[in-house]
Amino acid sequence: MPRAALLVSTALLAALMPLSAARAADDPSPTPVDRFEGEVPFAAQPAEGIFTWGGDSDDPPQLRFADRADAPEGAKVLAGTYDISGYGGFTHDFAATEPAHDWSAHKGIRFWWDGQDNGRKTAFEIKDGGADGEASELWTTSFTDDFTGWKQIEIPFTDFVYRTDYQPVGGIDHVLGLTQMWGYAVTLPVGVQGRFAMDDVELYGKADQSLRASVTTDAAVYPVREGGTAPVKVTVATTGSAPLDEPVTVSYATTGGTAEAGKDYQSLSGTLTFPAGTASGAARTIKVPTLKDRSAESAETIPLKLTVTGAKAPAETPQVVIDAHGLPYLNSKLPVKKRVADLLSRMSPEEKAGQMTQAERGAVGTGGDVTAYDLGSLLSGGGSTPTPNTAAAWARMIDSFQLRAQATRFQIPLIYGVDAVHGHNNLAGATIMPHNIGIGATRDPRLAEQAGAVTASEVRATGVPWDFAPCLCVTRDERWGRSYESFGEDPALVKSMETVIQGLQGRADGRDLKDNDKVLATAKHFVGDGGTAYGSSTTGSYTIDQGVTTVTRQQLEAIHLAPYQTAVDRGIGTVMPSYSSLDIVGDGQGPVKMHARADMINGVLKDRMGFKGFVISDWNAIDQLPGDYASHVSTSVNAGVDMMMVPYSYQDFTATLIDQVKAGKVSERRIDDAVSRILTQKFELGLFEHPYADTSNAARIGSAAHRAVAREAAAESQVLLKNSSAVLPLKKSQKVYVAGSNADDLGNQTGGWTITWQGQSGTHTTGTTILQGMKNAGGDVTYSQDASAPTSGYDVGVVVVGETPYAEGVGDVGNGNDLALSAADQAAVDKVCAAMKCAVLIVSGRPQLIGDRLGEIDALVASWLPGTEGDGVADVLYGRKGFTGQLPVTWPKSEAQLPINVGDASYDPQYPYGWGLTTLTKAPQGGTATLKALGAAARAAERRGADSTGRDLVTRARLLVQAKVGQSVTAAVSKPFADADHLLLTGRYAAAVEKLTEAYRAA
Repeated sequence: MPRAALLVSTALLAALMPLSAARAADDPSPTPVDRFEGEVPFAAQPAEGIFTWGGDSDDPPQLRFADRADAPEGAKVLAGTYDISGYGGFTHDFAATEPAHDWSAHKGIRFWWDGQDNGRKTAFEIKDGGADGEASELWTTSFTDDFTGWKQIEIPFTDFVYRTDYQPVGGIDHVLGLTQMWGYAVTLPVGVQGRFAMDDVELYGKADQSLRASVTTDAAVYPVREGGTAPVKVTVATTGSAPLDEPVTVSYATTGGTAEAGKDYQSLSGTLTFPAGTASGAARTIKVPTLKDRSAESAETIPLKLTVTGAKAPAETPQVVIDAHGLPYLNSKLPVKKRVADLLSRMSPEEKAGQMTQAERGAVGTGGDVTAYDLGSLLSGGGSTPTPNTAAAWARMIDSFQLRAQATRFQIPLIYGVDAVHGHNNLAGATIMPHNIGIGATRDPRLAEQAGAVTASEVRATGVPWDFAPCLCVTRDERWGRSYESFGEDPALVKSMETVIQGLQGRADGRDLKDNDKVLATAKHFVGDGGTAYGSSTTGSYTIDQGVTTVTRQQLEAIHLAPYQTAVDRGIGTVMPSYSSLDIVGDGQGPVKMHARADMINGVLKDRMGFKGFVISDWNAIDQLPGDYASHVSTSVNAGVDMMMVPYSYQDFTATLIDQVKAGKVSERRIDDAVSRILTQKFELGLFEHPYADTSNAARIGSAAHRAVAREAAAESQVLLKNSSAVLPLKKSQKVYVAGSNADDLGNQTGGWTITWQGQSGTHTTGTTILQGMKNAGGDVTYSQDASAPTSGYDVGVVVVGETPYAEGVGDVGNGNDLALSAADQAAVDKVCAAMKCAVLIVSGRPQLIGDRLGEIDALVASWLPGTEGDGVADVLYGRKGFTGQLPVTWPKSEAQLPINVGDASYDPQYPYGWGLTTLTKAPQGGTATLKALGAAARAAERRGADSTGRDLVTRARLLVQAKVGQSVTAAVSKPFADADHLLLTGRYAAAVEKLTEAYRAA
């Protein structure tokens, strides 16, 4: 029915009703927000108007203003269609050309919705406070489309809750003030094709005090030692911060729970009164006394029931918790093994299942389910950050979750994990290291360890004791979107960089894990993730990530498994299986997902290698296993996965695991083994004694000392591939023309896994771009990104080009990516290099195909993804340090050559594995005679075990060979040259010099 007719009917009905049933005379008239008659345009941000958004190009809905004869208001409605796989919806922002709205006089917001009766929930969100619509707090609720035709959806403002899973900017006050409203947003259902229509968004009703005022407590849980008193702070606040119009009373009483009144605590009841005129934010304290009974026991709870009049009551009943005490597992003087055995013997099946469960922090809201499900772990996925994204906010957030764990029977602390894969990369302002591909290029195990130590210090200072790093993948095909997460293509190189584990964890026996600058590390992704075949992936549009690795058993052992034995020997605390499948030639199994391979996880990792830590699944990885959900759970647990990362399905997982144990599909012995492994690491980390964040090192986050390590790593990671006419290093006296998309883009040079999962171009954290680093070095620099500025009058050009950020399979070649420079980058290279001598820097996660332009380029540098410290790149450009980096992967001539790796029978790359020219160091003279002498000295060093001397001798031989080869890199040169670097890394120095001699003779 048209709305006009509906209003007539309502008016007639009101005339026949008692006055008390009609709308109160002092209720404000409805205030229109959107009529959808064309008064608000479709517009892209930051213009005021309606805009769509989504997880990828297909997810934003298609919108239009449609003529509808049945429109509830006016003649037009907002109509649309959608087919969303990730997330998508639309927003109306008022921020750009309109002042903020004041909605505080109204009860709520309402709108008409054309129901399709699809049973799906649609999220509705409003934007409150802050500077504008994209710098505001997000408050959300939802409604269910379980009706047909037009229906007016009324949402009181009291229904909105603060979003905990995502906020675009720092939290302002976490109070829905309603006095600065910037807009609203609609998030449409996922996984179903649908259509919708919406009309007449308006504010309705009068905001009375019970809607504007709310009572809160300062915590949900109050742990207290037996015999102590718990202070419960009760606060009253109003939207808009106005004083109370009317009194608010809070009646309280201790009731229920597991503690016994008169034995464990003194019963308590009473009433607090906040009189009319009380200022918003006023607080009173209720003190709950507990009693000593001198017996050892688990934790006991005392709920404090609050009954509120005149305001909104707290969202949940606060609980006082009398700490567990006197039990053996709490005795820090006992050996960890005994503590684990004691605690395990007391736990119920439900508590054990909870310890094996890891949820995403955004899924548990304020954390009530941590207690309800005895959760053992939480994580922040890529970009899942607190609001604001500061070190202090991280610590507060994690402490709030740890507080929830204190309300469980045995107060087993959570272990919180993050992907800090190149520094604490989710935290704005943290020190961001080069990605692993750059660390591999340094060939510097000492520096890898230092980088790990800086990362550990910054991560632990925010309350996070667990890092899902390092990635020990051996990348064998640079079309893989995760190539930059690998130290390189040679397992010997990967093994040499595993000093990072000591940087993260400390000594191999675990004695340092409890320190406030160490974290539990994770070797990932077990096993073969870097060997997946192009075209084998079945995950969405991925081409290679999460695909199938087909190898002989000898190849599996030599290439992919080798780094894991090193990690176990170094005391790695956790291991994460790969999403990928493993197909071992001749074993008759065909491709099997790694999360289901008991032969590899139980048989090889735990039994043969002797791994004593615990195995954590990857994100929702068990959902990729064949069969129903019950079989996903039993198969993965029986395969040896000890903790399951089930970010949003943790409730289903715990229930299913318990059912599978009851059904005999998973043995109690297997459960006890998994939980024992998890508890052991929690005890080793000292979490039972110190569950909360130790922020004493927070001042070091992003400090000059930490950035100095990242700067050194950036400098050492630069690989000089070509340097005709000694263009590099630059001189400060030279006039330098800088161009290219990646010269002045911090987001591009830090890459994926930075602030967000995929990373992003632009300035999103604190750091120095390469351009700024050049200026800081004292260079006479002019910058024109697209090289449109005049090019005359310059001594040399520096063109910084390469990739934009990506992560995982999103970056796979063939999934919207290739290995060629963009058209804009190619144009910049062509223009600058035609006008002057030029150096080209490639900022990327993998080699780029540059062979067709090599002739016009004087100097070529593989800069990889150097992190936040562009000063380190400038250090080698301007000769503060010499270039010393070496290729950690083979640089191909064409995509058709891929995969191409050291040791291949056919090997004719653009530049071989291990290639890297130097500056500031002269190559030895003397040809084969010098090489013969170096070989003899290398043999002697090898016999003496003088590794440092051996490495230096091979390096000198390499420089001699490179000086002769120049840019005439043939297949006959490349193969022995690459083999030499592998031999060097395996300690066979004399053989390495022999191979280099072979390359020299072939040049």
